This record gives sequence, C-alpha cells and structure tokens, in this order.
Amino acid sequence: MNRTLATLVGLITGIAGGALTVARGWPATDALAAANLIGTLWLDALRMTVLPLVVTLTATGTARAIAAASGGAVIRRAAVLGLMLLIVSTGVAVVLGPPLLSAWSPDAASLAALRGAGTPVPGHIAGSGEALLKLIAPNLAAAAAEGAIPPLAIFALLFGVAAARLPVERTRTVLDALAQTAEIVLVIVGWVLTLAPIGVAALGFTLGARLGLGAGSALASYVGTQLAVTGVLGGAMYALAALGGRVPVGTFARAALEPQTVAASTQSSLAALPAMLAAVERLTPGSPASAPAAVLPLAVALFRLAAPASIVIVTLATAHLYGTHLAPATLATVAGLAILGTLIIAGLPNQTTFFAAYAPPLLAAHLPVDLLPLFLAVDVICDIGYTVTNVTADLAVAATASPSETR
Repeated sequence: MNRTLATLVGLITGIAGGALTVARGWPATDALAAANLIGTLWLDALRMTVLPLVVTLTATGTARAIAAASGGAVIRRAAVLGLMLLIVSTGVAVVLGPPLLSAWSPDAASLAALRGAGTPVPGHIAGSGEALLKLIAPNLAAAAAEGAIPPLAIFALLFGVAAARLPVERTRTVLDALAQTAEIVLVIVGWVLTLAPIGVAALGFTLGARLGLGAGSALASYVGTQLAVTGVLGGAMYALAALGGRVPVGTFARAALEPQTVAASTQSSLAALPAMLAAVERLTPGSPASAPAAVLPLAVALFRLAAPASIVIVTLATAHLYGTHLAPATLATVAGLAILGTLIIAGLPNQTTFFAAYAPPLLAAHLPVDLLPLFLAVDVICDIGYTVTNVTADLAVAATASPSETR
C-alpha cells in the first residue's frame, strides 16, 4: 500500500509539475527529454513482461479453472453463473463506458499532442473480417515478435484446455514449469514496480506538459466512470440474490455488510473470505456445510465481477483520449481478453499483474499502453469499489448456487 500511495503521489506531482512548467513558460526542453527517457525506459521494462505472462498465466490458469470447476453440481452451477456474470460485466462496461467518459472531451490540440507523442493510432479499427483473421496466427513465433496478443492468448487458452483433458500425472510437469516461469517473471515485474513512483512521475510530467491540468480532469473522468460502472454491477447483485437465490434484499444486505466492511478496509476479497463464509451460511440455511466452503474460494479466485468491466473501461478510456473509434469486432475481442485476463490473474496482487491483464486488450485494439501506468496509479481510488463489488458478487453467486432446504 505504501508503494501504491507513493505511485499516486508521483503521478500527481508529475502532472502538476509538467502543467506548471508549460504554463509559466519555464525552459522545459531538457526536462521533457529526461522525463520522456525515464518514463519510456520504465514502461518498456514493464512491456517486456507482458507476452511471457500472458502465455504462462493463460495456460496454467485455464487448466486450473477447468479442474476447479469439474467437481460437484454446486461447483458447476457456480462456475457457469460466474462466467455469465463476467460476460455481463463486460457488456455493462461497453454500454455505460462511452457516455460516461464523454463527460470530459479533450480539445483538438490535446488530442493532436497525445497522438504525436505516443504510438500512432488509426482513427478506425479494421472491420470484423480482418479482425477475425488476426485471431489465429499460422506462425506463433512471428506473432510473438510482432507483439500480437490475441493469437498467443488463444493458443495458450487451447493449450490449457487440452492439458486439462489429459491425466494430471502426464501434464503436471509441463504446467508446473509454466507456473514456475510465471512466478519468475512476476519477480521481475516486482523489481520494475519498485521504481513505479519514479516512472509514473516521469510519464505524468510529459502528460501534464502536453495536456496541462486537463490531464487531471481526464483521470478524474476515468475514476468516476470506473466507480459508476462498478456501482451498477454491485447493485445488480442484490437483484441476483433475490431472484436467483430467493433471498430477500434486506436479508442479503444485512448479511453482506460485514464482508463488505472487511473488503473496503483491506481491499482484499481473500481477507473477507471468513466473513463471507459466515454470511453465506446465514443466507443458505439447510444447505450442506461443504457447499459454500467449496463455492466461495472458487468465486473469490476466479470470478471477480468488477475486473472485466475495469479492463474494458481502461481500453475505452484510452480510445477516448486518443480520439479512436473501436469497431464492434474489436470491442468483442477486447471483451474476450478482459474475461480471459480476469481468469488468469486469479489470486495475484493487482499491481503485480496489472499489465498482464490490462495490456493485451489495448494491444489487440492497436492502442498504446503509455497511459496504463497512470491508470494504475489512480486505481488505488477505485480499488475499494472493485473489492466491495467482488465480495457482493461472490456472496450472490454462493447464495444462488448453493441449495437450501428452506427455499
């Protein structure tokens, strides 16, 4: 948490410093060159971990998810319901994101500065036929060299599914090797993230110099959109518990209050798990004691409702800032990668895996990842809402999937 707050402070300081430098007319050529160099080096250090993390985490995460969801009717019901909710999460973000983000519209000069300083971005992404052709790569090595994320993610997904169909003793060695590779890469990510306050401050300085204090308005619009979408998803979970689990809204709200309080104070669904177990036992009287004990860990690990919406909003916010239109086929790809990213980063700290989950949709949409560290810095504000919504969804899924003799 100290590093997260330091990163947020670095972002605010960088944006304010860049905006003030330009507004006062101070000599900024050397400072901008230095900030751009530092920010680019730090960003490239994070970029280099994306491909290995996507491949290893997707393969191992898919195999793990299939294995976890294969035992017991309650687990299967929870897995199906959880996956449906992840799909709904992306849909809500796609529908609500654009109008909420449009509340702040950068001026033409700011857009030109952003496009000139970052990776070239097309004004319109290719149509559905071309987008579909890019989902499969005949040469995976070439795809990796080009940084093409979707075909690599699809291959890793199929690899994980195929591994789950074979006997465990025949695939354990390969999956363990991939998991250990992911752990090694995550150590490298941790090293890079120790420099996050410096790297983000440098990126914030260049952004503040280009957009002025409007950069702060853009990030505020992003935070507001994330919180609004997360709030809608969290509120819908009360309806799910009432309709699918036949739990009165008042009863569900009272039972959920303690886990939500723990989630808000710790920003950790795992820390709220004991309180969730106690709550779901009150919500499902007469159900086997093993049912919630099996469903909740699976829900906590894999089905974090706010995560796919958050990933989609990041992509939409970047497209909005760069004045880019995303075609329906591209949005579908982004949504699919958002769901996949949610599943593969299960149980790992958000900062550590932020790039592994959030960069692939951006790259698939041909958008630059330059703003991603800035979104990560302000995500500390959104994280409370994410965690509370995730815990509420976990309880609703457990209450709906677990049988109760009193219903």
